[in-house]
Amino acid sequence: MKTNAIRILETHSIEHSAIEYQFNEEEIDAVSVANKIGAEPETVFKTLVARNDGNEILVFVIPGNFELNLKKAAKASGSKNIEMIKVKELQPLTGYIRGGCSPIGMKKLFPTFIDETAQLYDKIYCSAGVRGMQINIAPNDLCVVTRAKFADLI
Repeated sequence: MKTNAIRILETHSIEHSAIEYQFNEEEIDAVSVANKIGAEPETVFKTLVARNDGNEILVFVIPGNFELNLKKAAKASGSKNIEMIKVKELQPLTGYIRGGCSPIGMKKLFPTFIDETAQLYDKIYCSAGVRGMQINIAPNDLCVVTRAKFADLI
C-alpha cells in the first residue's frame, strides 16, 4: 500500500521503509505503535497539530513517550502561546485522521518543528498517513522533506 506520504518520499528519492502493523481504536498512540513494531518508544515520533496566538497552524513532531511542552513549542515557533487543535479540525486541516497523521504530505506545508532528540538516532519512525503503517526515515531527511526545523519541544 502506498500512501501520499510514501509517494512524496519516492518522488524526492528519499530513502525510507514502510512498516505495517495491526491496530485497533484503543491502541493508536505512539507507545502502543512502538510495541507493535518492536521499536523503542523514543524513536517513534508522533505528529501534533497546534494553533498559535496569530491563528497560524503549526506542526510538532515529538517522541511518542513524551508530551509537547507548549511553552517550548511557542518559543521554537516564535509565538506567544500555542494550543492544540481540536480532533475534529485535524482531518479538514491536514487531510489525516487521529492516529494516522503524518508530518509528510499534509494539505498545506505548515511550519513544522521536529524535537531535537530525533538527531540522536540514525532512523526514526513517523506515521505513513494511515493507521497501521509507519515510515522509518533518517531524521535529517524528514526535516528536509517537511522543511522543518529541529527544536527543543519536550
